[in-house]
Amino acid sequence: MSTIFWIWMAAAVIFLILELISPTLFFVCFVAGSVIAGIFSYFSPDQYYWQLGIFVVVTLGLLPLTRYIAKKITKPAPRKSNIDALIGKVALVTKAIDPDLGGQVKFEGEVWIAQADNKIEVNQKVRIKSVTGTKLHVEPLEEKG
Repeated sequence: MSTIFWIWMAAAVIFLILELISPTLFFVCFVAGSVIAGIFSYFSPDQYYWQLGIFVVVTLGLLPLTRYIAKKITKPAPRKSNIDALIGKVALVTKAIDPDLGGQVKFEGEVWIAQADNKIEVNQKVRIKSVTGTKLHVEPLEEKG
């Protein structure tokens, strides 16, 4: 096998490593171009211009396709709305919470109506389980000691 074949394969490996490092499907076009040019160089090792031309054509030909595929498979993470961001956070009970009557908690400077399954005393920390309208459903925060 000629040296040029191994040069194309080394280029393919380098582009593959770059592809694995980057989060996009950009370098996969270069990998394919290098491999196809390397295969052509195996059969025609002295035709350098053809090898380079095949590399450029394959790489540029695959670029729009991989961009389309990359956009299809990568979706932005959904952003939590203000209310959904409350879930799991810790609040402080400002008015005792009764399972039947409810109570109040303070979260980030705002006072909220709160409900719980059990009675929770004032100044106790609670975790927000869910939000319904303007009411927070909370549970006592289990302190680890």
